[in-house]
Amino acid sequence: MDLYTNGDPIADTKAPDGPIETRWERHRFEMKLVNPANRRKLTVIVVGTGLAGGSAAATLAEQGYRVKSYCYQDSPRRAHSIAAQGGINAAKNYRNDGDSVHRLFYDTVKGGDFRSRESNVHRLAEVSVNIIDQCVAQGVPFAREYGGLLDTRSFGGAQVQRTFYARGQTGQQLLLGAYQALERQIGLGNVEMNARHEMLELVIVDGKARGIVVRDLVTGEISTEMADAVVLASGGYGNVFYLSTNAKGCNVTASWRAHRKGAYFANPCYTQIHPTCIPVSGDHQSKLTLMSESLRNDGRVWVPKAKGDTRSPKDIPEDERDYYLERIYPSFGNLVPRDIASRAAKNVCDEGRGVGPGGLGVYLDFADAISRLGRKAIEAKYGNLFEMYERITGEDPYEVPMRIYPAVHYTMGGLWVDYDLQSTIPGLFVIGEANFSDHGANRLGASALMQGLADGYFVLPNTLANYLASGPLEKVDASHPEAVAARTEVEERLQRLLAINGDRTVDSFHRELGQIMWEHCGMERSEAGLRKAIDEIRTLRDEFWQRVRVPGDGEGLNQSLEKAGRVADFFELAELMCIDALHREESCGGHFRAEHQTPDGEAQRDDDRFSYVAAWEYTGTGLPVLHKEDLTFEYVHPTQRSYK
Repeated sequence: MDLYTNGDPIADTKAPDGPIETRWERHRFEMKLVNPANRRKLTVIVVGTGLAGGSAAATLAEQGYRVKSYCYQDSPRRAHSIAAQGGINAAKNYRNDGDSVHRLFYDTVKGGDFRSRESNVHRLAEVSVNIIDQCVAQGVPFAREYGGLLDTRSFGGAQVQRTFYARGQTGQQLLLGAYQALERQIGLGNVEMNARHEMLELVIVDGKARGIVVRDLVTGEISTEMADAVVLASGGYGNVFYLSTNAKGCNVTASWRAHRKGAYFANPCYTQIHPTCIPVSGDHQSKLTLMSESLRNDGRVWVPKAKGDTRSPKDIPEDERDYYLERIYPSFGNLVPRDIASRAAKNVCDEGRGVGPGGLGVYLDFADAISRLGRKAIEAKYGNLFEMYERITGEDPYEVPMRIYPAVHYTMGGLWVDYDLQSTIPGLFVIGEANFSDHGANRLGASALMQGLADGYFVLPNTLANYLASGPLEKVDASHPEAVAARTEVEERLQRLLAINGDRTVDSFHRELGQIMWEHCGMERSEAGLRKAIDEIRTLRDEFWQRVRVPGDGEGLNQSLEKAGRVADFFELAELMCIDALHREESCGGHFRAEHQTPDGEAQRDDDRFSYVAAWEYTGTGLPVLHKEDLTFEYVHPTQRSYK
């Protein structure tokens, strides 16, 4: 059965050449500028108000553009970036422990299992040092040492301490920094803020992105908003699995609407499984809770050596414990990258040595750290995380080890963009987790916040100007035939969902889809499982359009209608994820094919056949078309990844 067709190769024509250390600076100088007087005449739409979207909207407004900002939350500060806990990477080398821009670049390319672009990653590493200064100037309360210097800690995939943090609330504090910058511009009249509005369609005029169709989630009103360029900062698609660490509202609709209009979707099978999540406790759960990776600085991961050992952890003596990460990966120990730690946890649980209900858990134990540093020191570092864990589980991690298990967290795939962060649709820019560009097949911990702020504060404001300077664009408004057609599409789609009047809830379909995806396209994939998943997804999708029940109407607040539209898009995305995972007959990073592993169970890449970005084109009723962007490595040569 044919699942896709091959198309022409795709190339990043904006990527500079020459010495990698000077590519970004040279590219910035060569790009066109828009003078301040002309910026006031240009309008930019930014969808999403997380770290990427909030920082981008604030910065563009400061530069003088007219900005329209949209989020479906009731406030920009409710964006999911607020949930990030552990920290943000930057190559400051404050510890004088051997860090540098080149080392951060190297660690990120290696951590992504050699499936990311060197030019993009080096730019990210360069810009990282500016992000910290920007955020400190905004008043972000990073942790500090006794002498007043900014403190750092370790994260997975690195042997230096480059992660800046604000206790266990780093995402929250960084988002508040971006939020205050955004609110300042709103107060000055430079940003038009539209909360509780969801993007449901992209408007394309003469081949360029010129606007969006949005629905007011309170009144149900549908409107068409036009601009000179559109920026998507709408986050990732981890909620396709139903159970994930993402907020329940996180969805793929903004990106998927753009994909259906011609934006290629890159590497959708690259999803990150985070090893440090509170285990599933029952069918009643609608989401999972993440415990920060920073806990692995002082917590030791272990399971009993014997299968089926159900004793209390306090009753298991030291010589009967298996600190398996320290045993298997002595160089990095408990701070191996997330994909490595997740698979190792799955393996010991599959052996029957897991702990807790169903044997789906491992211990994260702080007894040694508390004994060595004292309880007050651990409270200062992780107190709010420990409190959160106790509130959810009823167990005190100061007294008994935490129980953790891998869960879906971040998505490395996303809309394809070139070096300028522009998608295959001119005028549509994609930033943060919504694009695919920087992390390869596995994101290193504490790099999501780094990428979001790099894109929003430092990269997009330069590259967007280069696009806008090529204008002027034709003046268009909501009466343009293409804008009217896009709005009509939205209205008809909503009415179709409301008219089904079936007998199953939206959530029941979403949960079943998530179970299919976790089982067959989660931590481990196989050809047989992926083919089975595709068949099951198609069958369930047909049933959705026949049996889903969406009560109420579209004339006001209707959360079932919101969810139905998002789940409908998840069904289409899920099939493409499985097709992408099936075609990539190798293992790399978070994509682990059971048929492709080394004798000791590590991911086995096939660089000769698969060293490329898979960029998928939507064709409507036809098969998706695969376009390959070849990856070249001049500075970090691909090797078998080892953290031993």
